Amino acid sequence: MVPVVVLDDPDDALPLADALIAGGLCCAEVTLRTPAGQLAVAAMARRSELLLGVGTVLDPEQVDRSVADGAAFVVSPGFDDAVVERCQELGVPVLPGTVTATEIQRARRAGLGVVKFFPAETSGGLPALQALAAPFHGMRFVPTGGIGPANVGSYLRCPAVLAVGGSWMVPRDLVREHRWDEITRLSARAVQTVAECRAESVPAQVAAVAS
Repeated sequence: MVPVVVLDDPDDALPLADALIAGGLCCAEVTLRTPAGQLAVAAMARRSELLLGVGTVLDPEQVDRSVADGAAFVVSPGFDDAVVERCQELGVPVLPGTVTATEIQRARRAGLGVVKFFPAETSGGLPALQALAAPFHGMRFVPTGGIGPANVGSYLRCPAVLAVGGSWMVPRDLVREHRWDEITRLSARAVQTVAECRAESVPAQVAAVAS
């Protein structure tokens, strides 16, 4: 589970990181959709318990700054050759956005085994992801966009899904209001959802192997 964070005030970065960690979420993607995003990266990267990625990365310059500030992985909304190549030069995992078979083939040709599926729900949701995954054996997906408590379980149960990104546990209004306890509660519930889905999927996988 990857919380997709949009920050309006860089001073909220550290308390938000602490709230996520307290809820058991040790991975987050801070987007560069606001000026505060880049400023928040270095602050949140101080928390060694948090695997921090940077999202909405649009060019190699943003890759360089994000990595220098401590980003452990890079996420982009679409497939950009220059962004992918710069991440590979720096040895940083990159998740480019894909939503078509052509984009997935480009990612595969670039040597990537994991891509972002974005925007997931408006691009056909889980049925579209499953259809795209079928011809690309071994490719894993991180769907984001329109995913929340009502549909996250179906995505998590899909074998082609490595992780799911979403913002429902870190809504901007709760961050602005500094309701860190509520964010911790939502994060803990997200972690519980992942555990429940894993518990359900293991017996199914064992049965499939046995058959």
